[in-house]
This record gives sequence, C-alpha cells and structure tokens, in this order.
Amino acid sequence: MQDKLSNAEDISSATILVTGRVQGVYFRRFTVDNAQKLGLVGFARNLQDGRVEVFAEGKATSIQRLIDFLHIGPAHANVEDVSVEWSEPAGEYTDFSIKR
Repeated sequence: MQDKLSNAEDISSATILVTGRVQGVYFRRFTVDNAQKLGLVGFARNLQDGRVEVFAEGKATSIQRLIDFLHIGPAHANVEDVSVEWSEPAGEYTDFSIKR
C-alpha cells in the first residue's frame, strides 16, 4: 500500500484503480458510502476492462482510510490489486457519486 508523503491534513486527490472481482458486487455503492462518511468528494465508476476507477479528493488521511476500505471491498468482492496515483486537488467535485 502506498502512503501519501506529506502533511496528513493537506487537501489532496488520488486516482485509484481497483482490480479483481469488483463489478457486479456493489463495489461502487460501497465506495460512495465510505467516501461520503469520510467527507470526500469525487466518483467511482466501472471501467470496460473490469476494474473500478475511483477519484477521491479531500483530506489525505481520509483518502488513505478510503484506500484501506478499498483493499477489503464489500462482502462479495475479491480485490486483487489497488493502485494509487496521488495528485494536486482540482476542486471539480462537490459530492461523491457513481459516475456512469
């Protein structure tokens, strides 16, 4: 797992790609529910190659907690890999939702 190397309260963003059995198992809804509880904004969406893409923006500590949740996933998921690319916040989102 990759940790953010900066002040944990900094506002940041991350693009997260989750590989495994992550489609058709309520993974996006699981992601949205957890991200909203953590006060994050962004989206979760299915990719054509079977992965789920998550974009999250907010406190770095909250994003890291979401990443921890994504490693586990909902009950019927089988997460094989979680890759994270940290970036500067863009401020484009006002909520966290499922993107189609």
